[in-house]
Amino acid sequence: MLSFGLEDRIAVVTGGSSGIGLATARLLLRGGARVAICGRDAARLEAAGRSLGEEGGCERIYMHCCDVLDADGIASFASDVATRLGPADILVNNAGEGRVSTFAGTDDEAWRAELELKFFSVIRPTRAFLPQIERSDAGSIVCVNSLLARQPEPHMVATSAARAGVLNLVRSLATELAPRRIRVNAVLIGLVESGQWRRRYTAQAAPGETWEAWTSTLAEQKGIPLCRLGKPEEAAQAIVFLASPFASYTTGSFIDVSGGHSHHV
Repeated sequence: MLSFGLEDRIAVVTGGSSGIGLATARLLLRGGARVAICGRDAARLEAAGRSLGEEGGCERIYMHCCDVLDADGIASFASDVATRLGPADILVNNAGEGRVSTFAGTDDEAWRAELELKFFSVIRPTRAFLPQIERSDAGSIVCVNSLLARQPEPHMVATSAARAGVLNLVRSLATELAPRRIRVNAVLIGLVESGQWRRRYTAQAAPGETWEAWTSTLAEQKGIPLCRLGKPEEAAQAIVFLASPFASYTTGSFIDVSGGHSHHV
């Protein structure tokens, strides 16, 4: 497999115990990196670590249970990564989930919670790992964002607004950190297979309707030209490319991983 220049790099993936984060950690391992992941659910984190360890060797994996919104917890994670694996070269900011609500149905507390989650899930890990990444000769930060940043949905008003702000933050960070030889990019994710979609399938599918048929119908309803949902591995491939030295002249940019769902040129 093509390594993308990741051999012996130290990569950190927040929200790395499932979905896109876990797929990204696995791909980084296959490229030869040593990988640290964090998550809030200790049991799920342990299961992810076992799965990754079977593939890449336990000595190349470090797991840390913490909430990325906890400044002390993420600072402890950063310190432990440097001690156990070495100073980080790559940070993938992946933690965060969407909030389904309209403007009328979103109160002040919900707005605060959503804005805090989307912004500080990037700000706190970046702040904690930046002193390490500055020491790298291939420092890179990738933020996992959503197509909602450019294509807002009225039923996800708070998340759409916050995602747009994060896209702006990525561009600002890229400009500020470029003189320090640190690249900052993003991926804009469309509809990707996840536990959330699996639960909706279980609740909504007609008797005997397969996952493939249900998601194909969903993709058609959503107007996705590729007529299916994306897979976590497909998002991970874009993330790993941007994180790697193969994207050495790319910063302040993003890759759209939405199956053609974007309406923008």
